[in-house]
Amino acid sequence: MRTSRIRLLAATGATLAALALTACEDGTGTEDEGAGSTSRPTATATTDTPSDAGKDDSASSDPTAAGGGSQEAGDGKDTGSGGKGGNTDDGKTDEGADDGPETRVACNGSNTTVTARPVSRPLNHMLITVKNTGSGPCDLTYYPVLRFDEMQWVPQPIEETKPQAVVGIDPGESAYAGVLLSAADGSGDGGTTGHKLAVGFQGRTPNSSGGPSAIPSLPAKGVYYDSTLAVSYWQQSMDDALTY
Repeated sequence: MRTSRIRLLAATGATLAALALTACEDGTGTEDEGAGSTSRPTATATTDTPSDAGKDDSASSDPTAAGGGSQEAGDGKDTGSGGKGGNTDDGKTDEGADDGPETRVACNGSNTTVTARPVSRPLNHMLITVKNTGSGPCDLTYYPVLRFDEMQWVPQPIEETKPQAVVGIDPGESAYAGVLLSAADGSGDGGTTGHKLAVGFQGRTPNSSGGPSAIPSLPAKGVYYDSTLAVSYWQQSMDDALTY
C-alpha cells in the first residue's frame, strides 16, 4: 500500500504540473493575465498620441485650410470695400463731390420774388425785399437800379451802406435794400408820385446787367418821391437796410 500511495502522489503531481504548464502556454494563468491587462492600455496610449496630435496641430496652424482661407478672403473683401466707402455709384468719391466749386448765379427777376413797401420808420422810407425762389444760392451785387414810371435818371446809392462782401441768398432766404423816398425837411425838388416801379439787378461789374428786372406791386395810391431819392446797397438784414 505504501508503494501504491507513492505512485498515486507521483501521478497526481505530474498531472498538476502538466495543468500548470498548459495554463502558462495559453495565457490563462494569473501571472500572464495581469501582465496582459497592464500592457494593453500602455500600448494604446503610445500608439494613438503622436499621430493624433500631429494631425490636429497641422490643421489648426495651416492658414490655407478651407475654413481659414475662406474667412481671410472674406475679410480681405470687406476691407477693400471699406476703403472705398466714400465712392458713389458712378465711381467718384464723395470727397471729390464736396470739394467741387459751388455754382453761383446772379439774383434777378427770374429766380426771385421782389416786394416793395413803404415803412413807417424811418420816415419817408421804403423797403425792398428779394426772396430766392431758385434751387440754388444766388448773389446780389452792388445796389438795385430803381426806375419809377418813365423817370430819366437813376437814384444814387448811399455809400455808407456798402457791405464788405457780396450778399448771397440761399434758397428760401431773403435780402434787402432800403430806399430814401424824399427829404424829411421838404428840401427836395421835383416831388411826384410814382405808380410803377422797376427793380434792376447789376452783374459782376458795376452798371452791367445782372439779368431780368422785377416789377413789384406798389400801393394803389402810389409812392411819393423827390430829388433826394436814394437807395442803399443790398444788405443781409432788414435792420441794416433801413439804418439810413
